[in-house]
Amino acid sequence: MLLGRLLADGGHRVRGIIRKPEQAADLEAIGVEPLVFDLEHDDGLAAAIAGADAAVFAAGAGPGSGAERKLTMDRGGAIKLIEACREAGVPRYVMISSKGANADVSGDDVFSLYLRAKGEADEALMASGLDYTIIRPGRLTDDPGRGVIALAPELPDGSIPRADVAATLAAVLGAANTIGKTLELIEGDTPIADAVAAV
Repeated sequence: MLLGRLLADGGHRVRGIIRKPEQAADLEAIGVEPLVFDLEHDDGLAAAIAGADAAVFAAGAGPGSGAERKLTMDRGGAIKLIEACREAGVPRYVMISSKGANADVSGDDVFSLYLRAKGEADEALMASGLDYTIIRPGRLTDDPGRGVIALAPELPDGSIPRADVAATLAAVLGAANTIGKTLELIEGDTPIADAVAAV
């Protein structure tokens, strides 16, 4: 929602994938075209995203979901979008991953499975041939955005307001210097545009 509003306000045509038709009005209210599609179960995603210049994977099973949905959504949904981008000729893919994502994380607790699923999705994107950027935010908060961040391949643990994640994604989408990079994102002291330009 936050990213969609920023992009729509910037004059871009934005489509947002939702699972439930009743979510459509929220997207329409911010200038985003709703696209009802279940990433876990529906087929035909390539046709649905045809004509796009870029895709952002922002879906997730969410807190409280079981281990299986970490695999079907956080990994499977991301990979389904990768395959659809390749089929539809959508060249740019920005992944919202997670700090600590790693395909080699051990353990069967839900958080370990989540980090492993995100890591496996990141690896699939790196091998896809798409113009990718992987953003790995720290702990997400609902604090007001500050417009200043730290963005680098490796950063200490930290948190980041969702609004600043959205603003960073909006900046990254058009920044060719971020293609092929995996970047961690937390609160910092550098204005977003400067931090993105410097990576």
